[in-house]
Amino acid sequence: MSTTIRTEDQAHPIARFSGRLHRVLDGLAEAPAWSMTPDEQRTVVVGLARAEARLAELRLRVLAAADRNDVAADSAATSTGAWLAQVTRRSRGAAHAEVALAVALDTGFSVTRDALAAGRVDVAQAAVIVRSIQALPQGVSVVDRGRTEAHLVRAAGEFDAAALKVLGRRVLEVIDPDAADLAEGARLEAEEAAAARATFLQLSANPDGSHTGRFKIPALHAAMLTKMLHAFTNPRHQHQHQHQPNSRVRLSRPERLGEAFCRLLERVPADRLPSAGGMSATVVVLLDYDQLLSGLGTATLDTGQPLSAGAARQLACEAGIVPAVWRRALGSPSVVLDLGRRTRLHTEAQRTALTIRDRGCTTVGCDRPAAWCHAHHDQPWSQGGPTSVVNGRLLCAFHHGKAHSLAYVTSHLPTGQIQFHRRT
Repeated sequence: MSTTIRTEDQAHPIARFSGRLHRVLDGLAEAPAWSMTPDEQRTVVVGLARAEARLAELRLRVLAAADRNDVAADSAATSTGAWLAQVTRRSRGAAHAEVALAVALDTGFSVTRDALAAGRVDVAQAAVIVRSIQALPQGVSVVDRGRTEAHLVRAAGEFDAAALKVLGRRVLEVIDPDAADLAEGARLEAEEAAAARATFLQLSANPDGSHTGRFKIPALHAAMLTKMLHAFTNPRHQHQHQHQPNSRVRLSRPERLGEAFCRLLERVPADRLPSAGGMSATVVVLLDYDQLLSGLGTATLDTGQPLSAGAARQLACEAGIVPAVWRRALGSPSVVLDLGRRTRLHTEAQRTALTIRDRGCTTVGCDRPAAWCHAHHDQPWSQGGPTSVVNGRLLCAFHHGKAHSLAYVTSHLPTGQIQFHRRT
């Protein structure tokens, strides 16, 4: 087998150009750009961007020819894309996408190819145009496909690739509105089905008493969750819902959303959730009797997770829980003294009555409106307090935390309001 080696004069014009291009670039390697005038810099940046697009068309043209000639066979690569990834160190995904675009421009899409060769569109725009035309329903005629391609190429003079992608999705509405509606519906159904299949949630425990999680949910449910969280993070009152001791500390957006997510979970009514094991999704809090009386120490969830007694008392005000109280006796096993009923959220009617009566947070000096408040139990659940209007009051999130903090003493005033004093 013999190999013919061409001299540069005998080489193909594109091969000669590639060699000359590298020599010119080598000569510019040390040329300082800072010495250019601002006008020159503006002109050159725009000119090189156009030249980059023109070079991209030339490279894709050669790549399409290389694919036809199966250049990957000499190195036993599985495909032209695999060969390109190997020799150029591109990612395999990017390399395969380049080959697909090169083949598409070589076998059709002449208007897009000519625009790329002239530098009127860049590679990203060309790829969007090709994918938009390929996504049209099979019933769209060749003439309409050509008109659509020409329209998108003209639009590329005003819109970047991201905006062009949106325009490409809507272009069928101009050609065939009825078909566009059906196609959009089918596309959305496919996206929703794929999103539902890909949905997951993972939680892992950290040694510091927190959990780390990651999840993927459909766009609809993400919009619902976002709307709920934004209700808690409204800039007008977000600082009043921070649980940090120093309310003047400004939290970052992720921190605010994290706090909002916790408050959302605390407010989900247990009796509206699916049942499991014969009962609704209810948190069971295990409390030692002596700790229940003193308000000191820790409680334990039925999952084994420890939490402070103060957190358990606050949870009792806002969510359905079952208290399981036991007493330890020396030399004998622990005995369950009481397995209480669930303490639910105040009903809508009770909340309405509290709103009419209290108007807002009942802490002296606080002007938070009722819509920003929690329904608090004056007589704590741990002392048998009922969920009622008489035993309830409105407290904003900040003061609700103080009401359940052992660091503060609560004083009830004749006016129906309360005051907090730090314990000394």
